[in-house]
Amino acid sequence: MSTQVLLLRGINVGGRHSVPMAALRELLSSLGCREIRTYIQSGNAVVEGPGDDLGPRLEAALLARFGFAVPVIVRSAQDLRRLAQAHPLQVPGALDKHLYVGFLSQEPDPARVAALDPLRSPPDCFVVQGAEVFAHYPGGSARSRLTADWFDRCLGLTSTWRNQATVRALAALVG
Repeated sequence: MSTQVLLLRGINVGGRHSVPMAALRELLSSLGCREIRTYIQSGNAVVEGPGDDLGPRLEAALLARFGFAVPVIVRSAQDLRRLAQAHPLQVPGALDKHLYVGFLSQEPDPARVAALDPLRSPPDCFVVQGAEVFAHYPGGSARSRLTADWFDRCLGLTSTWRNQATVRALAALVG
């Protein structure tokens, strides 16, 4: 058993793909997880979980229970602590709600990263490091053209995004 952070993409947003947190906790328990803690309704869980295949097993359980696919991205407690410490685009005066981390399903191909347009949505900016995309949306993320769908399409991967305040809260849950 190891502490794992589970990040579900696209649930409980705009009335679509409803997954109550109580049902998520039940599913995680049925998969052998212990010490299950969820954070807000957007699909964040910290668990003591068995094995390295918890993400795909949870995806299958969610599909069976709710009838729709939910991508699940898994990070270790150590990963979350590291990401909560410092955001590479943190500048004086930047608010945590304007700093985002895009958790990728795996490290992207360097050629695809190099092909990303850094001027797609000024003044927004981003940097890809390992299996994360870090973004700064000075005016908020709602109007940005740097969207999860754009990154997914360009990188050929799946991502789920959290603001830095949520990353810090999840890191606090892992201790």
